[in-house]
Amino acid sequence: MCGLVGLLGNERANQALYDSLTVLQHRGQDSAGIMTSDGNRVYLRKDNGLVRDVFHTRHMVQLQGTMGVGHVRYPTAGNDSRAEAQPFYVNSPFGIALAHNGNLTNADELRHDLFKQDLRQLNTSSDSEILLNVFAHELQAAVGESSLPAAPQDIFAAVGGVIRRCQGAYAVVAMIVGVGIVAFRDPCGIRPLVYGAKKSDAGTSYMVASESVALDVLGYQRARDIRPGEVMLIDIEGKVHHSICASRTNQAPCIFEYVYLARPDSILDDIPVYQTRIYMGERLGHRIKQEWPQRDIDVVIPVPDTSRTAALEMGKVLKLPYREGFIKNRYIGRTFIMPGQAMRKKSVRQKLNAIASEFTGKTVLLVDDSIVRGTTSQKIIELAREAGAKKVYFASAAPPVRYPNVYGIDMPSTMELIANNRTHEQICAEIGADKLIYQKLDDLITAVAQCNPNIKQFDTSCFDGKYITGDVTPEYLCMVDRKRNDTAKDQDQNQDQEKNELDLSEITDIQEKRA
Repeated sequence: MCGLVGLLGNERANQALYDSLTVLQHRGQDSAGIMTSDGNRVYLRKDNGLVRDVFHTRHMVQLQGTMGVGHVRYPTAGNDSRAEAQPFYVNSPFGIALAHNGNLTNADELRHDLFKQDLRQLNTSSDSEILLNVFAHELQAAVGESSLPAAPQDIFAAVGGVIRRCQGAYAVVAMIVGVGIVAFRDPCGIRPLVYGAKKSDAGTSYMVASESVALDVLGYQRARDIRPGEVMLIDIEGKVHHSICASRTNQAPCIFEYVYLARPDSILDDIPVYQTRIYMGERLGHRIKQEWPQRDIDVVIPVPDTSRTAALEMGKVLKLPYREGFIKNRYIGRTFIMPGQAMRKKSVRQKLNAIASEFTGKTVLLVDDSIVRGTTSQKIIELAREAGAKKVYFASAAPPVRYPNVYGIDMPSTMELIANNRTHEQICAEIGADKLIYQKLDDLITAVAQCNPNIKQFDTSCFDGKYITGDVTPEYLCMVDRKRNDTAKDQDQNQDQEKNELDLSEITDIQEKRA
């Protein structure tokens, strides 16, 4: 999960890019980056950390030009090296900066082909760098020996080549010096991408972003989503060109965006996220009402923040009071995307504190958006009991997460998923609940689909193991498990720390010699 933004206008782009990234911060807390261009040169600032920590006044002043791309990232394989912060850049042809949200499922094959056939050297393990070099190679082939700026048909041909070669999920925003902003999605449209425009006395500005909320807060009028397999070029003259470059498309957006990832005030693929969460709570409430007629629940309490909307609707359906039982420390990051089990456990305690009066002597129904590792659920139930709850029931607005996500969400390895190879009763015992209620998958799909009947299919692979691209093999899933388990992540972090210590040691040696 990452956040993207691209902008082309008539005024300096740096502040608008910065502001939009702060709105998309929930999509990645590992690193942030912005690259701008004045038509001749490019200017880059990226580093590990939150947006507010990466960019200071001295960096913003240096980001010149009226177009640019921005990115917030969290790593899907645990590597937090600043070398993998985006955007990535290649200087040929023309100069291309690229930001990517998603995951290429044939990255190893592409890495081999880029080196052996395309004669391109890669400097990181990021599949986003792979995607950039594939695009650059295809664009070079499309423009041939021409020294003129790339024409729209050249861009379309290059993206067509990317779609033929790259498998998996990718929402992409790229900046081509002297040409404009390019945006495209994979043929299934798994990860979101939307664009809009804003008119002023200086002319019309255009923005592309992962979520519509980034357009809203900057005063851009949402136009529409980039379609699956579609490329859009906003050229430096402010003209918009678009084409479907995939021979076959099958719109199937990731349903987990609506469960957890996206902000509730966003609209993705013409589906209001907030409304889907109302329907999730409504359907789960009716299921509890039907299957559990003799209920002894006193109060419905959400696990802040994502589950609030569903919990409120469940309270209405069940005719039970809704209460805020936990106060959240907003300066702690989202535990779902934190590296390392020890850090996740510690962060739950730091992030939430119970209001004892809402728990003492009561039978409470806690509602969360989903249960992935179970770490958060287990600790929250402990907090409720310590605050005096008589009984603790737990409801998940999503079905059991039994399979890894291979399309750009850092779900843990299969063995670290609490629902993997466990029965409903075993999961309930593991998290320490008196009763556990999951949403049914059919009800989840209906809750999202009824907001846009034109979408007939969603990627629900983390719930049912059916991977929409059709190329995910058991061998690939084994490789994903090896890379994503916490032991592998700890090793990556230790290697990065050792590298940093070596770099510091080398700097110290140089300084001592100079002295």
